[in-house]
Amino acid sequence: MTSTMDLGGVVVATTLAFTEDSSAPAGLAVDYDKFAEHVDFLMSNGCRGVGPNGSLGEYSSLTDEERRKVIQVAVEAVDGRGIVIAGAHGVGSHQARKWAEWAREDGADGVLLLPPTLYRANEAEVIAHYEEVAKVGLPIMAYNNPFDTKVDLAPSLVAKLAEIPEVVAIKEFSGDVRRVYEIKERCDIDIIAGADDVLFEMMVNGAVGWFAGYPNAFPKEAVELYNLLTDGKWQEARELYTQLVAVFRWDSRTEFVQAIKLSMDICGNSYGGPTRPPRGPLSDEHRAQVTADTERALAALAAR
Repeated sequence: MTSTMDLGGVVVATTLAFTEDSSAPAGLAVDYDKFAEHVDFLMSNGCRGVGPNGSLGEYSSLTDEERRKVIQVAVEAVDGRGIVIAGAHGVGSHQARKWAEWAREDGADGVLLLPPTLYRANEAEVIAHYEEVAKVGLPIMAYNNPFDTKVDLAPSLVAKLAEIPEVVAIKEFSGDVRRVYEIKERCDIDIIAGADDVLFEMMVNGAVGWFAGYPNAFPKEAVELYNLLTDGKWQEARELYTQLVAVFRWDSRTEFVQAIKLSMDICGNSYGGPTRPPRGPLSDEHRAQVTADTERALAALAAR
């Protein structure tokens, strides 16, 4: 097993389609066929790969059987055209390691890994968590989401995690674009833009990849934006980004899963649909705002 991975490009944190079924959890069954179609749609639009079983994929609302099958379907749908980075998040390292082992068995290329969920781990516990999952041998993209986990992978801690050979990248979701420079000063690790509404700033500062939410709805434009940024065409990139950033901002809000799924339905190229608890439907106000932001972005793109 190699611990290197080319993470340049747009890796989409995939949403997951559900269909009404009274016998399924919360009356919603995973629609694996629609999910496979969506993965194919993303790959056909030039995305580098997919990241199933992240927060956007509602992993914490899935049964173990569903969660494993999502990875198997994603690997089959990508069909060698790119990479699959499976969410291996767990309350403790014993659970996260099991998800990483299954991801390896099922053909994933690497794992995305939060610190322990539901527990505010200290620095030593965070390092031990990553060391345990690293024993599986897959490349690991660490994930800094201090809002959900209450654990901040600050640059000093990222540098310690980077000493683990399998930890090859950090998905930075803190929103603090200054961190790119400090992480680069401290260690050699791929920095991945993790929040859509600071993508431009992160890439200008030296991020090399984008682990993305809103490209579920706008994959073609997202790939174009990423390519403009990697080519140093800042002015053209900023013009395109300006048309998208208002809707991208929903990626950093509490209702991001519902918002992105609604935008997908409005764009009409892929199925968004409902969410499982604890996520409920959008309020009328939020629904109207997501709709307006999405339609404004579509109109601006159509007028280019």
